[in-house]
Amino acid sequence: MLDDMEFRLEVLVPADEDCDSHATESQVTDTWIDVDEDGSSIEHALRRSSAFTLVELLVVIAIIATLIGMLLPAVQSAREAARRTACQSNLRQLGLSLHNYENVKRYFPPSGDIVTSANTSGVSVQPWSGQALILPFIEGDTIYKLVDFKKGYHDPANRAPNLPIDVASTRVDILMCPSEPKNTARLKNGVPEHYPLNYGFNVGQYLVYDPVTKQHGGTFGPSSKLKAGMISDGLSKTLAMSEVKAFTPRYHNASTPAGHSATSLATPPATPAAVRSALGGGEWSATNGHTEWVCGRAIHNGFTTTFPPQTVIAETVEGTTYDISICSTREGNSTSAPTYAVIPSRSHHPGAVNTLLMDGSVHQVSESIDAVTWQALGTRAGGENASIRD
Repeated sequence: MLDDMEFRLEVLVPADEDCDSHATESQVTDTWIDVDEDGSSIEHALRRSSAFTLVELLVVIAIIATLIGMLLPAVQSAREAARRTACQSNLRQLGLSLHNYENVKRYFPPSGDIVTSANTSGVSVQPWSGQALILPFIEGDTIYKLVDFKKGYHDPANRAPNLPIDVASTRVDILMCPSEPKNTARLKNGVPEHYPLNYGFNVGQYLVYDPVTKQHGGTFGPSSKLKAGMISDGLSKTLAMSEVKAFTPRYHNASTPAGHSATSLATPPATPAAVRSALGGGEWSATNGHTEWVCGRAIHNGFTTTFPPQTVIAETVEGTTYDISICSTREGNSTSAPTYAVIPSRSHHPGAVNTLLMDGSVHQVSESIDAVTWQALGTRAGGENASIRD
């Protein structure tokens, strides 16, 4: 008779063997044979699988997190590049529309129409913007044909239910930059009242409009009829439009700056810190600047070249510091008080703004551009020899 005997055989089975089509790791199999007194034997098998330890798992997770951290900025950069390109495409189309308008009318559009909608006192409460006037040339003919430009944009004639839409709160796609995070209507009592825009007209360095002399400071002015031949600095050296941020904190109807008279203009503030000393008071809103694409006033549809793009004009209101825009009496609000403004071109593109010149070319302008060069580009007949270097 055989004593109880045990034989143990340890076999290493590679993962690519046919024995287990689902195996993904090397497996260790313990096999032993028990021999009973009667000579019969029973084979036993125990299969053990190797696995990751907790430390190994944490290392793998850390490596994956590191790779994601390395790739995410590249993905974000690619997306921003695509948005910047789309933004430049919008400006090119706007440039083309300005020249198509000029071809038809024989002059460029004004920044705003303060004459057609003026009341009997000569005051225009709701002047239509130049952006509204070029609608037929930016595939906005359907909206344009609905508008009664002799009446304000909040007149019942330009609103539902008399129209199928409220014109003022209707989004115009080409006027919005893809990088704008606040691409939404401005609300009043929970109801859409206005839609913003991201492309403003060049309305000058500091003076926007003098209703007494009819002088305007930039390429575009209230009820102006500027012809190409009047831009003696050259179309390729004169700003047409540039980016602005929607829902900009602002003051309007601030005081007229010292130094303005019938024969002289006020001197622009030399630094951002001097702005509020030059333009005091005014009506405050933390959100309403550049929120009305239909409005032909610079605080909504323009920019000035007082300072280079992206310049911060800091103002603290009730403990919160804002980057503001500001203007004195708004265009059309008075037949005697001038409009001065500090409205920097701003964008959500890091370190730069996209800008349209009067020749239709589009350029990315750095926030570090020389202030004198930027101001020279803002004049139409200043005699400067300024240009943009991409």
